[in-house]
Amino acid sequence: MRTRKTVLVLLTAAAVMGSAVGASAEDYPSRPIRFIVGYAAGGGNDLFARLVVQKFQEQTGHTAIVENKVGAGGRIAVEYVAKQTADGYTVLVGATGQMSIASAIYPDLPYHPTKTFIPLNMIASFPLVMVVSANNQAKSVKELVAWATAHPDKANYGSSSPAFTIATELLKLKTGMPGVAIPFKSSNESNLCVMSDQCLLTISDGPPAVPLIKGGKTRALAVTGKERSEELPDVPSMAEVGYPSVDVHLWSGFFVDAGTPKPIVDKLTAALGKALADAHVQDGLKKMGVTPGGPTGDAFKKIIDADIEKFGEVVKAAHLTFQ
Repeated sequence: MRTRKTVLVLLTAAAVMGSAVGASAEDYPSRPIRFIVGYAAGGGNDLFARLVVQKFQEQTGHTAIVENKVGAGGRIAVEYVAKQTADGYTVLVGATGQMSIASAIYPDLPYHPTKTFIPLNMIASFPLVMVVSANNQAKSVKELVAWATAHPDKANYGSSSPAFTIATELLKLKTGMPGVAIPFKSSNESNLCVMSDQCLLTISDGPPAVPLIKGGKTRALAVTGKERSEELPDVPSMAEVGYPSVDVHLWSGFFVDAGTPKPIVDKLTAALGKALADAHVQDGLKKMGVTPGGPTGDAFKKIIDADIEKFGEVVKAAHLTFQ
């Protein structure tokens, strides 16, 4: 009898829990949704998020709030979201640096991008650009590799983040080119170092690099990846110049805690996808030099997992250490 009563109690509890989850998913959202950004207001990921979240709010009529929780290269925000209730009311705006790269370089990271979280929508992605001084005699990546190999004591590169260091070290591994990293606090500083002929090269994000390139202060030799950038249509891709494996794209995307019910995940993914497809949002993202949208769900997850593996191999092969 006791066993029978225990079974009945468990079945009743399961039914109640199931109906509660169903009801919460059906009524979702019934209160404001918070979107957590791990970088300062005005930065790229913050601007991406605010553009999409504003349209999300307009289209759905639901209150949405963007909050910035800055620190530790964006990881404080990730850890914060991981500790919240998995109910779809706290959404992480995650970027490559906090997610894939952090997983590749920090073995004791207290979260995993695709195990602790569910990837929803990619907001945008963009390649990096390889830049040298306008005075540099090298007119191609192969010419630069040859020069650096012949002058290893003068081969250095500017880098302001693990993303740029990993991209440059990947190039070194694939070409045999030497090069010592010079650390900077921002990619703007590393681009200025190249412009002043103090650094041989830098692999950088677009916003600080493109104005100097278009102003004739520096020269772009290639963009990382298989395709050219719309922002720099005359600059070849690494694949075109013979190094297809030097394929590094940074991205930003939306994530929720892994325990979030699937109906809520599906609702959020659909609503955010609609906001991302809006012409105003698409145009706004393109003006920031990125490719709007991208994969969702499992397809997005596969990209993240592949990034972690690729970046991890570079870190190991190049014997890189980060603090």
